Amino acid sequence: MKRDWCIVSLAGLLEIGWVIGLNHSYNWWTWGLTLCAIYFSMHLLIIGSRRLPVGTTYAVFTGMGTSGTVILEIIVFGEPFQLVKVLLILVLVCGVIGLLTITGDNDKEGGHA
Repeated sequence: MKRDWCIVSLAGLLEIGWVIGLNHSYNWWTWGLTLCAIYFSMHLLIIGSRRLPVGTTYAVFTGMGTSGTVILEIIVFGEPFQLVKVLLILVLVCGVIGLLTITGDNDKEGGHA
């Protein structure tokens, strides 16, 4: 189960990469990296969610992508800092952590091997 969450986390990190790549790619090399990140992100999401509850898995995946993208845009790319935006990201992260906390080993029995 922990291995599956690690795979989903890696997929979420790759999601941050491709979302930022969609906005900042400017040549064939950066577009190629963006396309690879899209492919591997989705592929890892599918692999990681085979034995996990799909709703929680998707919430973690998109929560990581959303919060990571917003934070990197502020820190790396000079997006204006807005306290309300950061507070809303914190609410999102708390919701994802809450879902992870209440998701037990038996939430999705009989999943694919």
